[in-house]
Amino acid sequence: MAKAIMVQGTMSNAGKSLLAAGLCRIFHQDGYKVAPFKSQNMALNSFITEEGLEMGRAQVMQAEAAGIKPSVLMNPILLKPTNDVGSQVIVNGEVLGTMSARDYFAYKQNLVPDIMKAYNTLAEENDIIVIEGAGSPAEINLKDEDIVNMGMAKLAKAPVLLVGDIDRGGVFAQLIGTVMLLEDDEKEMVKGLIINKFRGDKTILDPGVEMLEEKAGIPVVGVAPYLQIQVEDEDSLTERFNSHGEVGVIDLAVIRVPRISNFTDFNPFESMPGVTIRYVKNPAELGHPDMIFLPGTKNTMEDLLWMRENGMEALILKAAANGTPVFGICGGYQMLGETLSDPDHVEAGGTIRGMGLIPMDTVFEAQKTRTRVNGCFGKVDGMLSALSGTELSGYEIHMGVTTLKDGVHPATEIEDFVQKNGRKADGAQSGNVYGTYVHGVFDKEDVAKAVIRGIGQAKGIDTDNITGVDFQEFKETQYDILAAELRKHLDMDKIYSILNEGL
Repeated sequence: MAKAIMVQGTMSNAGKSLLAAGLCRIFHQDGYKVAPFKSQNMALNSFITEEGLEMGRAQVMQAEAAGIKPSVLMNPILLKPTNDVGSQVIVNGEVLGTMSARDYFAYKQNLVPDIMKAYNTLAEENDIIVIEGAGSPAEINLKDEDIVNMGMAKLAKAPVLLVGDIDRGGVFAQLIGTVMLLEDDEKEMVKGLIINKFRGDKTILDPGVEMLEEKAGIPVVGVAPYLQIQVEDEDSLTERFNSHGEVGVIDLAVIRVPRISNFTDFNPFESMPGVTIRYVKNPAELGHPDMIFLPGTKNTMEDLLWMRENGMEALILKAAANGTPVFGICGGYQMLGETLSDPDHVEAGGTIRGMGLIPMDTVFEAQKTRTRVNGCFGKVDGMLSALSGTELSGYEIHMGVTTLKDGVHPATEIEDFVQKNGRKADGAQSGNVYGTYVHGVFDKEDVAKAVIRGIGQAKGIDTDNITGVDFQEFKETQYDILAAELRKHLDMDKIYSILNEGL
């Protein structure tokens, strides 16, 4: 059986996912067969495996860092919030149902056998398992029946590294307070502390580190720097949403709807010099972008109504009428049509008017489409005509069937390689409005470059120096940078000792 080590945090977004990915990469580079694991993940960014099963993107990112294919075994439970008090519950990659927070809290112990079956299968196949916790282990109202933090550490007999975020301040209180709120047996499981996202002169921090070790009785095994690594984010706590830097030559705006999902679709544009991706929540922020993206969402109808009520829809319609290209993905694609109907109450129920930018209708159905696809763009008109014939690959996750009306052309032709049911038309285009169900549609270099080239030509600017990258290859370089930086700032000898000694 594999040896295990667990990364827990003092709060959400302390950097657990990235540190776990870095450890996966380091262990992989050192010749070990390593896999990530997170028993329960709450996030709207998800991924479809080669088997057509759904899992959280954080473990996909960690699997890539570990040099292995993503497997739903790495994330047996995925919670996708549908509103503030309920989530769709996905177990072993398939939808179990939608539950309120209280109902799930009462039910979750029933999922321990699924968790342990997945974990033990991974442990039999690997040398090391890097387990990630969720939120904080010191949420005292949730500690009973815990299955993702100390409860998981006990099940896996995994020593724990506790991570605090110094960038948001109060890191000593975070770490000491978390340790103090643990039970005695749980405190003994914490074998190392990590201060994360540090900027500045570490020598100024050293007296605090010494006092922290003294008061906690636990060694500090590293002070990790604030890293600008371009890998995929787990959820909407991403710092990408807060970036307000200078706008580039090409200005791309993503509408940040309340239930935004799979915003990783737009990451490939971040690596292109001269191109800016802005996540826009308020109508006053939209300005005059060169292109508007409507992203995926877990609640298409309610997020469309949100845009309608706050004035964002009106601004998008005005921009589209003035020739600004609009591109919708998944739920964002569904919004572009004339009607959205939900007869089975998959979402809000009833029928609402769409944005009317593409003559098509969508009907939500209880059966979720989950598949991976390959394909290409068809004959694309308008500003993005450079996409014509360009190859693409990605995956579909949606509940709903969209029917195009007469005269509307599909945007792409794709082949489902999970169901293997041949080629099919996907998406639609109408003037400078485009849409597709395919997540990851911009990951291939030629697709992202064609988009930027089309915008550049329309603006009369030379985009020859704006180069793209194959996003998968680019991520590999980022994992290597992450591992190299962590080797500099973590005591890997001590971490290996913690791993080998276990509990």
